[in-house]
Amino acid sequence: MSAVENKLRREGASTRRTQMRHLFQGWLAHHRLSAADSLARVLDHPFASTLTWLVLGIALALPAALTVALDNARALSDRWDSPAQLSLFLSGSVSADEAQSLSAALQQRPDVEHVAFVSRDAALAEFSVLSGFADVLETLERNPLPDVLLLTPVPGSDAAPALYTELAADPRIAEVVLDMAWLERLNTLMQISRRVVWALGSVLVAGVVLILGNTIRLSIESRREEIVVIKLVGGSNAFVRRPFLYTGLWYGVGGGVFAALLVASALWLLGGPVMRLAELYQSNFRLGGLGIMGSLNLVLIGGCLGLAGAWLAVTRHLRLIAPR
Repeated sequence: MSAVENKLRREGASTRRTQMRHLFQGWLAHHRLSAADSLARVLDHPFASTLTWLVLGIALALPAALTVALDNARALSDRWDSPAQLSLFLSGSVSADEAQSLSAALQQRPDVEHVAFVSRDAALAEFSVLSGFADVLETLERNPLPDVLLLTPVPGSDAAPALYTELAADPRIAEVVLDMAWLERLNTLMQISRRVVWALGSVLVAGVVLILGNTIRLSIESRREEIVVIKLVGGSNAFVRRPFLYTGLWYGVGGGVFAALLVASALWLLGGPVMRLAELYQSNFRLGGLGIMGSLNLVLIGGCLGLAGAWLAVTRHLRLIAPR
């Protein structure tokens, strides 16, 4: 290969690298210009933009707030989570000695961790203190409360349902109450609620995309002549689409910011009353919020939805706009 050919090859490679660099620099510059110009257009109409942000913020804040509420309910129920306990209310014909014998027999079972005997007199005394009706209870001719056995199954086992079924058939026991059954119902209800929140969130997300798509469509119609001119001079669809995508991004990000502020404001308003209510129950429970990462995720979700809505609107309407 001659020296001239080597020189031409080197110059050709250098020229191609220069062209690629210029193309990338032009592409990057147009992105910066589109982002700045679209943001300026959004801020030029503060009232309309604020209304759009507020509508999007409410649509995003509703599922976010419900999710935070479920997370707080889950945290509260975790504090109550303890080994299931069965309360065995003995028949009135069972004497105290028979109750003690039954307690000792149950304590020997391998699926029972602990059995506590609460006599009817002790139960009445405790009820008098807790209810505040001591004067009224003293007028009763007899103690209406039965003897009670508090039975705790072995932790980590599924013995509670089997014990419930077996002991409910014992004639010495008038009633068996599984104290943790209500918590299982609560957990099941929370699972159903979480699925409802996901369904509601999906509907609201679709609404956000449609709102943004309609907003971008109006923006496209207002700039139809500008788009026609750009296409006449050789502008590609990607070139025309770019500013509108950034417009959707700014609307989505603004909606996410408004949503995070709405959720934070609601939690701030409820935080004080919830804290006072928890203190009345001798609890240190506090409402949890989105946090920094949760708020950033909400803003990110809003931005992604803005891009999705803008992409759908621009892709559809650009096909209908062509130079004649």
